[in-house]
Amino acid sequence: MKALFKKYKSVIKFIITFLVVYITLAVCYKFYLQFSDGSKFYPDYFTNLVAKQSRAVLNTLDYNAEIMPHPNEPSMKLVVNGKYLARVIEGCNAISVIILFLSFIVAFSGQVKTTFLYILAGSVLIYTVNLLRIVVLAIGLYHYPKYEAVLHTVVFPAIIYGMVFLLWIVWVNRFSKLKQKHV
Repeated sequence: MKALFKKYKSVIKFIITFLVVYITLAVCYKFYLQFSDGSKFYPDYFTNLVAKQSRAVLNTLDYNAEIMPHPNEPSMKLVVNGKYLARVIEGCNAISVIILFLSFIVAFSGQVKTTFLYILAGSVLIYTVNLLRIVVLAIGLYHYPKYEAVLHTVVFPAIIYGMVFLLWIVWVNRFSKLKQKHV
């Protein structure tokens, strides 16, 4: 048994580190959501910010976009050219995806500065791609409403999670301690 632990020490360390970081950040985020009362930023600050930024990008692209609090649930309604297209919910703000990304990077950490900069750059990229994903989804729903299921459940999750996966691959192959040991 001791030989197995020694042989798989790095795998066990990765799993434990990943789980500790992920659970810690997920619990912190859950507390954040619980204590977000929505009085100033409905339903919470990050979801509200993503909705506002989505509206701004759509307006820049000459779509008349509006957002408003949903009366029946904690979300923001996204209306384009007078047509209610989508709800921006907590899951649309990319925070959960960033937590997943960050947990993996920390579990495969490299040098502190490199790890920090990669997490920062990757988080900004994930947030930006997620924002563009919402904008393109809204435009797609506006012009092609019959493809809603495919766009929302297949294409756009594949884009965001595919990008996270590629960021992980780049990290492991270029910057992690695992790569440094094999150089």
